[in-house]
Amino acid sequence: MQPAFVPNDRNTDIASTVVATMRQLGVLGLPRNYEIFYEALSGSNHELSLAVVSLSNRPTQEDLDRIGRTFFAQHHGPGIVEHARDVIAKELEDIASLLRSERSHIEKYGRILDETSSGLGNRSMLSQDLLQKIVTAMSAATNSTIDHGRQVASTLSEKTAELESVKSKLEEYKRLADTDPLTQVWNRRAFDKEITRIYNSNKGILFNALILADIDRFKDINDRFGHPVGDRIIQIIAEIFQTSIRGDMFVARTGGEEFALIVEGASEDTTFEIAERIRTLIEQTPFTSSQTGTNYGTVTVSMGICMASEAESPEDLYTKADRALYRSKVGGRNRVTRHSAMAARAGKSWLLYKKD
Repeated sequence: MQPAFVPNDRNTDIASTVVATMRQLGVLGLPRNYEIFYEALSGSNHELSLAVVSLSNRPTQEDLDRIGRTFFAQHHGPGIVEHARDVIAKELEDIASLLRSERSHIEKYGRILDETSSGLGNRSMLSQDLLQKIVTAMSAATNSTIDHGRQVASTLSEKTAELESVKSKLEEYKRLADTDPLTQVWNRRAFDKEITRIYNSNKGILFNALILADIDRFKDINDRFGHPVGDRIIQIIAEIFQTSIRGDMFVARTGGEEFALIVEGASEDTTFEIAERIRTLIEQTPFTSSQTGTNYGTVTVSMGICMASEAESPEDLYTKADRALYRSKVGGRNRVTRHSAMAARAGKSWLLYKKD
């Protein structure tokens, strides 16, 4: 984890500039939009840079999609899905044609064998010369069938490689569609799918928990230091999340300054310890500029926890974890609250009321 605020490598500088520029122009944080501005601001494509510069102060998504189709052809946005579908359809038709051809060739070879076998039924009536011609014809038919089979196998291998390439591109597009361009962690779209998966099995309900985290007083940070500073703080906090958890845990940026962590195979106490460790690391991380020395002060997060077994659905789980997060906020911020503790307190209050 790099605690210094300003990154040392050029790629991260460009990434921060890209996000800041998109924010200033009111551009949606879509992977395909990020791709356009990254290429334009990195200067790798002069014509693309000119096209982006020619945009209005508030470019429409239609304008950006048009640029994407022009400069990224089939590798941009939804076009890759349409292109992949067309390629797969063509490749499958080619494969089907090859298999039909192979079947026809084998059937023809079978007929030759049948006719030859019938002709050999009475060897006493065959001259040596005719027998030699039959053997030569069978040999030629066999060699032709073998050669054709080899050609089909080679072509099928090529088609398989092409389909694997399409599959790889689709998987990459899926990854981009599910990735937050600012932090490179999962986005809200991926989170919605993952939290739904919890309730697809009893095991998921019993052994999963949700942690929601929200950066404290983040609006003040943006107002005082500007959005680029706020964006870099979000990036650093995302890095802390990623480096502080197991590789099989799921972390996503679900909103502007909100993160979600799905913990699997852990008790509530262990989940609380994970949240506390992350909260402490963020509180202890110095957020300063390595170029100017500016100290942006201590940054903290508030967190809420809910076990999947305490909720009836993905929506209910998120709502209860969010309530716990809100309790952390109103309770002074920079703390972790369990939903179960809130429920227990509510139960005790109700019992006291009934006794009165």
